[in-house]
Amino acid sequence: MSADLNPADERLAARLPAGVLREPSPAYTEEPRGRFHGQAGLVAAPRDAEECAAIIRACAAARVPVVPRGGGTGLVGGQVMPDGPAPLILSLERMAAIRATHPDEGVMIAEAGVTLQAARDAAAAVGRQFPLSLASQGSARIGGVLSTNAGGVNVLRYGNARALCLGVEAVLPSGQVMRDLKRLRKDNTGYDLRDLLIGAEGTLGIITAAALVLAPIPAETGVALMVVDSPEAALSLLAQAQARLAGGVTAFELISGQGLHFLAEAFPQMRQPFAPIPDWMALIEVGLPAGLSSARALEGLFDAGLAAGLVHDGTIAQSGRQAADLWALREHIPLANRHVGAIASHDISLPLSEIAAFLRDAGAMIAAEGDMRINCFGHLGDGNLHYNLFPAKGRKREEYDGQRRALSHSIHQMVVERGGSFSAEHGVGRLKTTELAAWADPARLAAMRAIKQALDPAGIMNPGAVLI
Repeated sequence: MSADLNPADERLAARLPAGVLREPSPAYTEEPRGRFHGQAGLVAAPRDAEECAAIIRACAAARVPVVPRGGGTGLVGGQVMPDGPAPLILSLERMAAIRATHPDEGVMIAEAGVTLQAARDAAAAVGRQFPLSLASQGSARIGGVLSTNAGGVNVLRYGNARALCLGVEAVLPSGQVMRDLKRLRKDNTGYDLRDLLIGAEGTLGIITAAALVLAPIPAETGVALMVVDSPEAALSLLAQAQARLAGGVTAFELISGQGLHFLAEAFPQMRQPFAPIPDWMALIEVGLPAGLSSARALEGLFDAGLAAGLVHDGTIAQSGRQAADLWALREHIPLANRHVGAIASHDISLPLSEIAAFLRDAGAMIAAEGDMRINCFGHLGDGNLHYNLFPAKGRKREEYDGQRRALSHSIHQMVVERGGSFSAEHGVGRLKTTELAAWADPARLAAMRAIKQALDPAGIMNPGAVLI
């Protein structure tokens, strides 16, 4: 973080466009996990890209730090700045228009303040889908989703946010507006600045609008929850699903029995599909063309898995309501985790062939370190797991504060040594800057720092996030 930055104060306020300032309420300085407590000198909410650019130009001239804020749902502290001069919080909440939809092209132009749910609804209104799906989609905004390169449950089939964006409009740290809202699948005209801004977490500029990819809605959708003996069995079942339904598997989620036990504790009103609760399950969604039966496809997968000794129980949704209920189990697991209170949470990804060995070795390491519960769940289809540690029953997470950092370091080291990532879909933010500095390839890290220096020489854009 630059040492000569200045706080956002009344002198800066006088230089901002009329009508952009907002009351700096606590909602602008909070993050969901409560690990960081932010600050705000001023809060500005521009109405369009030109106002956003004027704000950035004023901040650049005054050397005032800018922290971009979308829906505030990020889990690595990228949306708050706890240290240094009080920043200007730049909220995209007022830039919430769907500028255009082109269903025949499979493209939608959405401003950065549009919520993910609103984008999905707008796509559905023209007979298409925007397939990015997150538990926080009612609050998460397109600008934040792109700035963190968010993933979610459908990456297996449709890719993450980067794969679902064709072009962006953005304000660079100089205050220039980059207008690159192209609706093209092919455009090899030099450096891809769109991809540079996606995943940069607001450190290289502010995404103000995006050209998003819309996909056809499958004619047939089916959901099943199958009981498997182990993560190895789940991986084998995934391979069978991909082979039998080439391109038709939309999501493949691994769920541990510990997650359902937490659900029973936090949401006792939710109906559990199995009794007793099994150790491991796979939640599978398929989307097929007209003329193919998703129910028969899932029944065939279950029978093949049963014959191979991979599955021994399961339920296939017979209606949209039943499918929604199965997905509700998966989507409520993070809420149940929050109810219990995690010691440490890890958003990791691994090559599929490394997952089973990692889970065995990490479980043994945790058992040797103390009495803890592990809730492992996530997007097995793309190798992204949420590997979270919880206190033993009857204990509180504060009792483990002295171990938390060392446990996370050990888990991340085990992941990196297996060719994995310690930040699969949540980003680096302020939570994982030390890990990035320690484990990133030196040449890659040097290139990142050079890019940051070239685009943001004053260091005003989200200082303290991603790079230290």
